Amino acid sequence: MRQLVTSVLGLLLATTLQAESLPTPVWLPATSQAAAWIEGDASVAFARHGTAAAGHAAQALSTGANEWALRLQAQRRQLQDGSSPSREWQAHLERPVRVNGKAALDSQLGDVERELARALLGEARHESARALADLWIAELAARHRESLAASQVALADSNLAAVQKRRRAGDASLLDEQQAQAEAGDTRRELILARSALTKARAALRARFGAEVPAEAMLGDIGEPALVETAWHARVMEEADGIKARQAELRRARLTAARARADRVADPVVGAFIASEARGSERLLGLSLTLPLGGTHREQRSLQLAREADMSESALEQMRREVDLQARETWADAQGARERWLLSRETSRLATESARLAQRAYTLGESDLQTLLLARRQAALGSAAALDAQAEALRWEARLLIDAHQVWDLEHD
Repeated sequence: MRQLVTSVLGLLLATTLQAESLPTPVWLPATSQAAAWIEGDASVAFARHGTAAAGHAAQALSTGANEWALRLQAQRRQLQDGSSPSREWQAHLERPVRVNGKAALDSQLGDVERELARALLGEARHESARALADLWIAELAARHRESLAASQVALADSNLAAVQKRRRAGDASLLDEQQAQAEAGDTRRELILARSALTKARAALRARFGAEVPAEAMLGDIGEPALVETAWHARVMEEADGIKARQAELRRARLTAARARADRVADPVVGAFIASEARGSERLLGLSLTLPLGGTHREQRSLQLAREADMSESALEQMRREVDLQARETWADAQGARERWLLSRETSRLATESARLAQRAYTLGESDLQTLLLARRQAALGSAAALDAQAEALRWEARLLIDAHQVWDLEHD
């Protein structure tokens, strides 16, 4: 018995921990700042206006479209006895009345409109969070690439100065100097490209979110996922705003079909009237009741909406399968990116060490300049590949956190 209680408590605790938001990684913006940028995104503002519109739509549905109508009628009656004509008038006050449970269905439809709008707002926030993380990491990677390019320029300039000094001393040829100059030119070209990429990355982040990356921010290491795959996948399926939106659309379609079935019994029009006749000597007070007779149009409309509800159910199942596939692909991509980063980091370390040894050998006269330049080129390529792998792995790690709504208060959507 005690073991059973312990197991149940452990399961409840695990569920609670899975539902909580995790601390934001240091290589992403803080929750308060990120939430403000996301709320200021145009797509999120668009969806937020949609929730306000849905509130008004729900109120309109609850109130109903039926309104009072005033109908006035005047007539002049000429009597055959030759007496003066009788001027008569009537005033009718009428209003249709919802019957057959239509008022309750309209109220439920209003609630579903609000629910759908909230789901669409959550979906907009989710997509905006993805974009923010991608642009943020892109600028960090561009900044790091510029730093790497600048360091390569410094090394190339230092090497060129050393070769020129050795040539003046008669220890290096003109070909060596020209090769060193070519290397320095290549590194400067790479630095220009890196600066252009950084400028564009900053512009993209500022244009979309009005955000700026702090000077102290930098790329971080990639850790293990906070949840195992099965728990992460279950949370993604539970938190998927696209599924929530399709569920709301299905409920709306079913309620709309039920409303159409109820509408096969047309709303009666009730009213009261007052009339004056016989030269004002007679006053009439009465009630009126108009019963519209439903026909083929109402019946076919009801059948149409029933089929559209079936379509919404199929759309929900399709969305579930798409989210399921995307989640599995995201997990696989994240794991693969992490493994590629670890391999690239080690390869870059070995290439950098080889370049260091080649520099030492060249300084001691144990190898030629071509060997040194080749080692440096390989080290530079290795560093660039490691940087690309690191940025890619961080993007997928951010995607894991965002899709599971574990950062930036997305779990409240």
